[in-house]
Amino acid sequence: MWDYPSVIVTLDAKRRLSLPATLAPASPGDQFDATFDADENTVTLRRVKRNGNWLEIWKKCPVPMDAVPPRSRELAKMVNA
Repeated sequence: MWDYPSVIVTLDAKRRLSLPATLAPASPGDQFDATFDADENTVTLRRVKRNGNWLEIWKKCPVPMDAVPPRSRELAKMVNA
């Protein structure tokens, strides 16, 4: 039908919008970046890519964990400029 279908959705009493599944297939827990354009008076939703498996991301870290300095337990010191 259309490349970019449009629908009218209604804000409920708890300020939530419900999108039809045919418009944007999603599952509970999916995250979206919402932006408002005051000039066009439009709200744009963009799906935020889910993070991958944390273990796989950790394995791709360019610095070995042994080379990372240990965290200091001391409070930060104020530096006079």
